[in-house]
Amino acid sequence: MDNQEPTTAHEGIRTLKSNNSCDFSNESDLCICLVTWNMNGQVSYEDLVELVGSKRNFELLVVGLQEAPRTNISRMLQAVMAPTHILLGKAVMQSVQLYVFGPKNSKLLAREVKVDKHSVGGCGGLIRRKKGAVAICINFKGFRLVFISCHLSAHEHNVEQRNSQCQHISHSLFSKDCNPYAPPAQVTVWLGDLNYRLRGIDTHPARKLIHNDLQKELISKDQLLQEAERGEIFNGYCEGSLRFKPTYKYNVGSSDYDTSYKVRVPAWTDRILFKVDDADKIHATLHSYESVDNIESSDHKPVKAHLCLRVLPRLETLTSA
Repeated sequence: MDNQEPTTAHEGIRTLKSNNSCDFSNESDLCICLVTWNMNGQVSYEDLVELVGSKRNFELLVVGLQEAPRTNISRMLQAVMAPTHILLGKAVMQSVQLYVFGPKNSKLLAREVKVDKHSVGGCGGLIRRKKGAVAICINFKGFRLVFISCHLSAHEHNVEQRNSQCQHISHSLFSKDCNPYAPPAQVTVWLGDLNYRLRGIDTHPARKLIHNDLQKELISKDQLLQEAERGEIFNGYCEGSLRFKPTYKYNVGSSDYDTSYKVRVPAWTDRILFKVDDADKIHATLHSYESVDNIESSDHKPVKAHLCLRVLPRLETLTSA
């Protein structure tokens, strides 16, 4: 799929070192900024500005949200992006939301935009903390792309439930209108609060490692990678190295981990994974994978990734076959 060296071999997920330099040259045919954030029911315009950032050389911006408030997030995001980008598609299921933006002149480049959703339960009504996934399928500049924003069941012990939800979401999205003659997606991206926790470590030893910038010692205890290694979920997907601190759970309004009576074990609940199903034709490079630590309005930190795609020349395709 690409020439990045894996740092860890997993049965399901290939962990990649990210190359932080992207010069937005002709070497890439499509650059995508990917963002996921569990908002904890709160939002401000300033946070959205910080979330998106001022450097907008990317073509597509994909924002997946969980526990989004009742506020019109679509309108706020469009206001933030107005100088450079327009909304190409959105999918909303109460608090689980997904938005795709493209450059101002890009509407003609976006075709076959479809949306879908799949609920797996959770709290609705007044709380609106829906569990499940929303998705957008889009053909942009000839790339067939699927983006999925999801929120899975919480708590450390619900591993099998999360695995089952991943499988149901994968099989259900876009299945109703499935055209057996339509070409499949070339690239699929999952963004979301997948809610996988750390297994086999208490909160104070985990926090001590994080405090000493040794969070890499916790990666072997990450449930998501463990379940992928067992072949239960995300077989064939890629993810960047977990170099940033666990993104959950923080005290709201600070960058301090949970000091409530539960003193939860920190965890990388918020993730971005991608899969290239047309690897003989498309080269994918992950340029960054990081958390946005200076946003403090939620008990989760947002996570961002920068993914660039390039169509392989025919000669290169034949050589790699």
